[in-house]
Amino acid sequence: MTTPTPTHLDARTEARIEARKAAPPTLEDRTVGALVGAAVGDALGGAVEGWSPEAIAERHGGRVTGIVEPFHRENWRTARPIAPYHKGDGHVTDDTLMTHALVRVYERVRDHLDAYAVADHLVPDLISTPRWIPELGAEALPLQRIFLAEKWIVTRIHYGHVDPREAGVGNIVNCGAAMYMAPVGLVNAGHPAAAYAEALDVAGAHQSSYGREAAGVFAAAVAAACAPDATPESVVAEALALAKDGTRAAIDAVAHVAGGYDDFEEALGPLRAAVAPFDTVGPEYRAPSLGARRPSRLHAIEELPIALGMLLVGRGDFRHTVLGSVNYGRDCDSIATMSGAIVGALAGEGAVPGEWSEEIARASRLDLRAPGAALAAVACEVFARDVERRRAHEALFAAIAGA
Repeated sequence: MTTPTPTHLDARTEARIEARKAAPPTLEDRTVGALVGAAVGDALGGAVEGWSPEAIAERHGGRVTGIVEPFHRENWRTARPIAPYHKGDGHVTDDTLMTHALVRVYERVRDHLDAYAVADHLVPDLISTPRWIPELGAEALPLQRIFLAEKWIVTRIHYGHVDPREAGVGNIVNCGAAMYMAPVGLVNAGHPAAAYAEALDVAGAHQSSYGREAAGVFAAAVAAACAPDATPESVVAEALALAKDGTRAAIDAVAHVAGGYDDFEEALGPLRAAVAPFDTVGPEYRAPSLGARRPSRLHAIEELPIALGMLLVGRGDFRHTVLGSVNYGRDCDSIATMSGAIVGALAGEGAVPGEWSEEIARASRLDLRAPGAALAAVACEVFARDVERRRAHEALFAAIAGA
């Protein structure tokens, strides 16, 4: 991948870069920033999910620049295919609900996770404990909100008694697993390869093929963003070093194009053109092609490459990165969830505009900070265990090898 040097950076971005050099964010700051940033991207993108950039601009009289009302205004309760969900007005979607659910699994296990942790803890959480669902404005089981691709986890594991490591086989291949893998990257902060491996294991209960691969690469990108000297370019480089097959090719193609832009308005068309050969959904997002979402070594989900592309276009600035993701349209809530998480991990909670995060927390009736603080504590415990395990292995290997 080659990314041209940006011709200019705005004053806010330059100031943030200098501030990070002087005092890098703490682990808790990065963790809170990543999860709050993901929720903000999710809420902003949810209002225009599924539409084209042209339709978004026509509906809103230009590009979306913050929290907006539902696409169908007062008719959102009956408008198809949106109904009955209140998308817009600062409501998070299932991306955030699943992310927070995975954080709760980490809080319970307090160690690395695998597919069996999904079966033992995530599935029961989805089907047995009512939670506040912002888009429904009511308490309900998370199972009643999540999409069919996420219901698959419950169907296969709870009802089908399938080996959790193989439960993702047969599901549609989409971004369903990738969209909530930020916690895996944060628990493995600074160790992208470990995040990639753990996310592949966890996602095996949900996805196969390039959907599972994207989950691993997204977790790795979040882990890479936590490094003190990380930049958008270094995050993408780490993702490319681990990604396989069509996922790698798609990220490389999008990153090559994105490196030539620092204005998302100009980048919208070129980024879509770059990812199109790898995307199975096709030009009409709400009318998928016959071959959409089927396993393949040649294809990739659209969301992750575009999120990384917008990260490069935004040059590490939260507003520009996330608003570019939102105005891209299509599955933009998941794209903005991913890009928001990465920028939040790069720069900490201070990078996320408070006027957005505070209003989204109020509208969604969720504490957006608490999951990040809890996960940071878990990450410290897991790291301590990893050190103990590593030292024990070093001593054992020395005895075995006679060193």
